[in-house]
Amino acid sequence: MTTSILVLGAGFGGLEVTSRVATALGRDVEITLIDSRDAFVFGFSKLDVMFGKRTPEAVRLPYAELVTSGVRFRQETIASIDPVARRVVTDRATYDADVLVVALGADYDLAATPGLAAAGHEFYSVAGAVAVREILPSFRAGTAIVGVCGTPFKCPPAPSETALLLDEYLRQRGLRDAVRIQLVIPFGIPIPPSPATSAALLERFAERGIEFIRDRVVTALDPATREAVLDNGDRLPFDLLLGVPVHRVPAVVAASGMAEGGWIPVDKGTLATRFPGVYAVGDVTSVGTPKAGVFAEGAARVVADQMVARIRGEAEPPGYDGTGSCYVEFGGGEVGRVDVDFFSTPGHPTGIFTAPSVGMAADKVAFGASRRARWFGVGS
Repeated sequence: MTTSILVLGAGFGGLEVTSRVATALGRDVEITLIDSRDAFVFGFSKLDVMFGKRTPEAVRLPYAELVTSGVRFRQETIASIDPVARRVVTDRATYDADVLVVALGADYDLAATPGLAAAGHEFYSVAGAVAVREILPSFRAGTAIVGVCGTPFKCPPAPSETALLLDEYLRQRGLRDAVRIQLVIPFGIPIPPSPATSAALLERFAERGIEFIRDRVVTALDPATREAVLDNGDRLPFDLLLGVPVHRVPAVVAASGMAEGGWIPVDKGTLATRFPGVYAVGDVTSVGTPKAGVFAEGAARVVADQMVARIRGEAEPPGYDGTGSCYVEFGGGEVGRVDVDFFSTPGHPTGIFTAPSVGMAADKVAFGASRRARWFGVGS
């Protein structure tokens, strides 16, 4: 008997779960993958686009080029999700499934930060990164703020990386002395699970003259005075503001009734929701790990292996362990890495730091290349 599997969202989580299940089970499953976009882009590639290192077209991986046999991709917009019936309605069709996996990520709510759309620039979307890329050449002096507007947010190292890469960009153009760079984040240190990573970043900030404003978020921008308003009422003048927007569960997920407290609750070990036959992975959940692609991928592997074992009638595989590795750009072609464990000591995540180097930058390239090969056949 063929099992029908419907996966919503073709990011790290959706791509990994479909690839892994289809490879293992072949014709024993019918897999449909739905996403409104026509291409995948690695999150870290947006920084390359923003600072002119790669073109927007160069970082796109079209879903039409997915190589996993047995995965049917549909570029459609999801209109509704019924988790009880495991039924999904899109702008083109209705789908019923034996197993439903929700991997729709998080959406950005610019309106939650008054003035951000009018006076600032978000850089977390591809369109946002392209927009910043277009205005950066005209920015030659003044104060630049990299500011987080709310928690949780994707890829916690990204604001620190952005400040360092902006510093590098300005130095290369001979403009750094004319620009003040400030970094506003809601943590006491840049990477809370890893004091060693944080210490290395703070040392690099000090070397580069980047001002670190801890334990604060940007709550509003005043377009008239060109000031960023922080959650404690402080006002910071700016000439350029690069904002990490407030994150929200996608509206279609909120309307489905699956979310509680803003995100989809799941079993930490299995990623199962409270609805039978329905799983959720990645940024859309409140599983307790960062909202980052590598964690979505790890969760997707667990869900895939569980489906494979159950369809084959095998013993249940190990559960999700809440571990992942994040690469951190330090500028100058150097990349560090932090290996984080969020579950072994509940409430006290730990991280192991690998110092930045050119060699670790090559490791990051290899990480991306392996996913491009596995999902899209690029370089394989």
